[in-house]
Amino acid sequence: QVRLVESGGGLVQAGGSLRLSCAASARTFSSYAMGWFRQAPGKEREFVAAISWSGGSTYYADSVKGRFTISRDKSKNTVYLQMNSLKPEDTAVYYCAAARSPFKTIVTTESDFGSWGQGTQVTVSS
Repeated sequence: QVRLVESGGGLVQAGGSLRLSCAASARTFSSYAMGWFRQAPGKEREFVAAISWSGGSTYYADSVKGRFTISRDKSKNTVYLQMNSLKPEDTAVYYCAAARSPFKTIVTTESDFGSWGQGTQVTVSS
């Protein structure tokens, strides 16, 4: 199982930007599709963005499309989520996750992810 540690969360004003990082412990990280999810208070966890194991394909929830960008740096075993034009409704705990099986293209279903980080809080003030 891959150990994942998120960082980069914080408090930002509406319209601002943040970049989240997700550092993975295992070198095998490079073989796994990755995803970002978020959970707002009182709501279920929801999919945000995904990237294929190769990094060549990405996919976004409609709510963040055009504002968020997912990327990965295999040399650093790290996945990023660049968040621009943030809105108060983006406030949530953000989690990164690694797919259960290697060499997947895009994975978006929560049950298809086998490793999760502890989450990082993002708060957007109006």
